[in-house]
Amino acid sequence: MSKVVGIIAEYNPFHNGHSYHIQNTKALTGADFVVAVMTGNFTQRGNTSVVDKWEKTKMTLNGGVDLVLELPTIYSISSAENFANGAVKILKTLGIVDSISFGMETDDISTLNNIANVLYVEPPEYKAILEHELSKGNSFPKARENALMMYLNDIKRYANVLKGSNNILAIEYLKALKKQKSNLVPIGVKREKVYYNSTKIIDEYASATGIRNLLLHNQLEEVRKVVPAKTYSLLLNNIRQGTFVLDITAYNNEIIYKLRSMTVKEIANLPDVSEGLEYLIKDASNKTNNLIELINKIKSKRYTQTRVQRILLYALLGITKKDMEISKKIIPYIRVLGCSENGKMLLSQINSKAKVITSFKKFERSNKNRKIKRILEIDKRATDIYTLGYKKESKAGLDYTKGLILM
Repeated sequence: MSKVVGIIAEYNPFHNGHSYHIQNTKALTGADFVVAVMTGNFTQRGNTSVVDKWEKTKMTLNGGVDLVLELPTIYSISSAENFANGAVKILKTLGIVDSISFGMETDDISTLNNIANVLYVEPPEYKAILEHELSKGNSFPKARENALMMYLNDIKRYANVLKGSNNILAIEYLKALKKQKSNLVPIGVKREKVYYNSTKIIDEYASATGIRNLLLHNQLEEVRKVVPAKTYSLLLNNIRQGTFVLDITAYNNEIIYKLRSMTVKEIANLPDVSEGLEYLIKDASNKTNNLIELINKIKSKRYTQTRVQRILLYALLGITKKDMEISKKIIPYIRVLGCSENGKMLLSQINSKAKVITSFKKFERSNKNRKIKRILEIDKRATDIYTLGYKKESKAGLDYTKGLILM
């Protein structure tokens, strides 16, 4: 029997650290195939992908992945919890994946698993501490970190663990595995040299955040050092064609227009909006036409910039609290973006009951499930809006016209 390992990723863009993770994953698991569940045109931190999902798919297949699946947009731009749940559901539904591999800042997966157990079970004592920390006006991530430290009562072991972005996602993957009673074996690969938000270059490594910063300042020779040659070629080609989107400010006018045209009640119906935040958002959107200034007016100790940016994306894409609840209850479809020659074999082995999309148009026509239809509509809208950020030619309907990427 072939061994198949799953990876959940954004690859924004695919860089040398991702190659390192894939190589180490194969070595640790002895996997014959790698399946990646990848975010599309928008990302979990409330931002854009620098290139579209098909270009990222090419980078990913060139980097050693055999099958690339899209994580539907609503999960891609959700909180870490829903992001992880959606991706793990997809890997589990495939019926061919043995293990799941993820990066982490720590080298002790048991520490992360202990935290995941607390978050999964949510003991009354922990919940009481969390509520107390939230009542102080802390953001949810900070309140949760404080509550866990107090509940676990081992500062030496757990200090700073929840400050690592990869650790946070790893904990959510572990929690999702427990919640879904999945048999996937978790594999942690320690992130080396450069962490998630670092803007440093160390040897041939830089974080995706650092690379996007280099792209912003047009430092292409520095980018060349820290990404595979084929990634660099694809990035350069998209820059020349004007088919790239560096960040959410590309939709400055669209977002502010959307907020100004929404009622306070409609803003209140956006996911993650609570406790009267809708009034602040509405007021801020009426007083500035600059997105960065808008974000700065809204963010606070309680509402992080990432959370605010996700809310702005929900507004831009027309995502409501009802949509988010739907995403939590359904088993998502499996949208195939591309595969390698080896990956073609995996397609025929996928669980026959899974909703697999190789042709967007055919699936859209045949699907009778209203909830699935809604999530699919959000994906289609996300692609059409994404291309508005292009500097040159912008086309809608790419989900219909772009075929599978075959390597």
